[in-house]
Amino acid sequence: MTITIDMIKQLREATAAGMGACKEALQATEGNMDEAVKYLREKGLAVAAKRVDKESKQGIVALAESADGSAKALAEVNCETDFVAKTEAFIKFVDDAAKAALDGKDIEQALGDDYKMLLTKTGENVKIRRSERFALEGTGCLSGYIHMGGKIGVLVELACEKTGEKLDDAAHMICLHIAANSPRYTKPEEVPQTEIDAELEIKLNALKEQKGKLPPEQALVGIKKGMAAKYCTQVCLLKQDYVANADQTVEQYLAEVGKELGAEVSIKRFCRMQLGA
Repeated sequence: MTITIDMIKQLREATAAGMGACKEALQATEGNMDEAVKYLREKGLAVAAKRVDKESKQGIVALAESADGSAKALAEVNCETDFVAKTEAFIKFVDDAAKAALDGKDIEQALGDDYKMLLTKTGENVKIRRSERFALEGTGCLSGYIHMGGKIGVLVELACEKTGEKLDDAAHMICLHIAANSPRYTKPEEVPQTEIDAELEIKLNALKEQKGKLPPEQALVGIKKGMAAKYCTQVCLLKQDYVANADQTVEQYLAEVGKELGAEVSIKRFCRMQLGA
């Protein structure tokens, strides 16, 4: 069967695949348009398999939100180049991935055909890396934030008996803080003792290198306690210096907000996604 340029253009418009790939698909399927689309999707998987050894460190973190704000979701999709990450097709796919996560769906199952087509369009090793969904539990608010055009995404849930604009603003500011300061835990009690012990070993070895020997064991008790507390101020959200006011911690900021609202404000949970990290 003769494959015409119009047939190739029609398949290209339907799939956004390259002209050469469309011609190959039509030749392989004897001009059957539906089979050619299927061929391109299957070839997309083959492209991914061939490029599985290619690093996928570029991409986007996208945010989706329910109309009433009671649920929010993040999704991260990776690709090989920044060029592909900026294409309309890739951006749309990541947005759809976040919406699928918001609906509680498995992204690969929900967007399977779109994923195969994206592989064909880009020719890159595209990876659906991860997703996270928060649904409001009890009284409080949710906030979501995308930083640096999709390089970082944050979700936060605050618990409080009083709701409104002031609480929403506080949740947004906590999102900004998390994006900037990369906390790993909410409070010191959550930090594994093994992690603290490993950090103390590093610090004590450095101290020994500097002084030539360690202080007496009696003095080390206080030194270790101080080192552990300082480490927690680095990795625990509540103990970090608040990004908008270094004279107070996040914990003190939330206490201030709670005083204004007339109800305690606490951080129920948070999630921070950094592209490729």
